[in-house]
Amino acid sequence: MKRIYIWLTVLAVCSCSTETALQRLLGTNAAAPVFYGCQVPAEGEAHFLFSSEVKVVSMYFDPPMEAEILNQGETVRIRFEASQPGGSRIAADLLVEDNDKNTLNLLVNFRTRNNRIPDFVINEIRASYTKPKAEFIELKALTAGNLGALRLFAAYDKEKEVLFEFPPVEVKAGEYIVVHTRSIEEGLVDETGAKLTESRGTDSSSGRDFWMPGTLKIHSTNAIYAMDQDDRIIDGVLLANSKYGWNEPVAAAAKLLASQGAWTGADSGEAVNSDGNTVTRTICRGSADTNSASDWYVTVSSGNTPGRPNNPGRYR
Repeated sequence: MKRIYIWLTVLAVCSCSTETALQRLLGTNAAAPVFYGCQVPAEGEAHFLFSSEVKVVSMYFDPPMEAEILNQGETVRIRFEASQPGGSRIAADLLVEDNDKNTLNLLVNFRTRNNRIPDFVINEIRASYTKPKAEFIELKALTAGNLGALRLFAAYDKEKEVLFEFPPVEVKAGEYIVVHTRSIEEGLVDETGAKLTESRGTDSSSGRDFWMPGTLKIHSTNAIYAMDQDDRIIDGVLLANSKYGWNEPVAAAAKLLASQGAWTGADSGEAVNSDGNTVTRTICRGSADTNSASDWYVTVSSGNTPGRPNNPGRYR
């Protein structure tokens, strides 16, 4: 079976019994098991992977739910009795014990399996900031589906760190989704339901708005891409700007995009030239989708259109 890993947060606490301390003196292996990660291969299931055989001593979930242990050993397979929407965040508190009585306590956050992530394209990017106009990444849904557990990445600072992870949200074909990377005003609302006019911040759009906490900068030299739970890149774009050099995280991400066919090349010369982008001159997709720089342009001044079709006027 193919191993399917999800982004998660783990706190592991190990302990050894008095018996284990004696075993150490006698030469018996007393090392606690190592937690390797979590899989969500199917709806209603979670698999926890360890370096050695373990059995579950106790397990709790938030939100509370009944669960059945299907298998124990190096892989602990658990099935949830109550179904959760695809991409729901679950906190698991597991205490496991190996054959030498070494214990490991895990506090793991993961998301349930989502088999309904829609097809979409990255459609518009603002890689410049003037208060209160924040950077943003806009997606356009090509099919209906659920955004839950979809992850956005921007590689300039940290190539493998998740920029934003979507909660379970139903979207329609043709819908625009705007992820703003700063929260610096009052009235900011993540629009997760049917009503798309709840948010009151600057550049709140007629599309579906999400607001990241803090003040994260999006550089105009970057590899921006979105991944599903199988680490498959659904769409991505490479940007190169003369102000910001082509650094190691961007180069690594560019190779990843090229390896999956999400971009036609991995060199800076094959990226979108983002020189000239400003707060109102955003980086926009044209009508084509060839996974190359020819699909993109910098729009004219005052041509930014978060949550709406792109302005066809071109600065470059």
